[in-house]
Amino acid sequence: MSPTSSHNAAAMPAPVTLPGCTFVDLKFDNADHPHRIFLYRPDKPAPPEGWPILYLTDGNACFATAVDALKVQASYPNGTNVAEGVIVAIGYPTDEPYDPLRRSWDLSPPPGRVYPPFFPDTPDVKTGGGERFLTLIEDELKPWIEQQVPIDRSRQALFGHSFGGLFTLYALFHKPDAFSRWISASPAIYWEDAAILSMEREFLDRHKEPLDLELHLSAGQYEGEILAPFHKGTAEEQKRQERAKETRTIGLAREMAERWAKLASSTETITFEEYAGENHMSALPVALNRAVQVSFRRKK
Repeated sequence: MSPTSSHNAAAMPAPVTLPGCTFVDLKFDNADHPHRIFLYRPDKPAPPEGWPILYLTDGNACFATAVDALKVQASYPNGTNVAEGVIVAIGYPTDEPYDPLRRSWDLSPPPGRVYPPFFPDTPDVKTGGGERFLTLIEDELKPWIEQQVPIDRSRQALFGHSFGGLFTLYALFHKPDAFSRWISASPAIYWEDAAILSMEREFLDRHKEPLDLELHLSAGQYEGEILAPFHKGTAEEQKRQERAKETRTIGLAREMAERWAKLASSTETITFEEYAGENHMSALPVALNRAVQVSFRRKK
């Protein structure tokens, strides 16, 4: 039957929905504006101990990718070693993948700074809201989620990419018991004079014993001094090369993993992975898939 037949012409397109998924815009006490909370829960009874759970920052950009990765792999656990679980994504009331102004505030460690607007006639960009955002997650969001679905508190994971990766590290250094698995992809460790490294040093000075947690750091192959092939020979090649030397995304993440590996309870709990052929943005779906595998790995 051809696409121009009367049968197909009469069919009306309908919006696509993600089964098992809902969202709600919630105004938390610890936030000035509502956050959009995306929730995926399996369509089956929870295990006696509750579901393992993965929390995502940048929820608008990350939620659907993570849900699809989980559904596909959890449907064949013997082949993937991935079991069912709950995904919560923290985003903003927008149809865009990001809210640049709000994420700059939420995901950056204090004390923060003030920067010029992203666009003309828009507010200044403020950073440093990470402490408030972490308190929001711990004191308000987690209790709300546990009213919706039974959760295994011993199997909670946090994922972030870029600024979200930086926030994941900040949260780890300030509340290491909040999650048991931490996935930091392409973290902006260099941000604001690499202040996160001072926080890391203070944390490691306080914790000399083996760490009972899992930390997965990652970055794309083209987030270091190797430029993506499509940037070579372009007008911005030199500028990108200089920027890469400044941000050192691969190097700083790899070095952090090496420091933490010395304190790990096992060699499997602290890992760094470089994603071949990926740049800062294209690394995101790869990193989300890995976050699903880390967070929902079947119990031995």
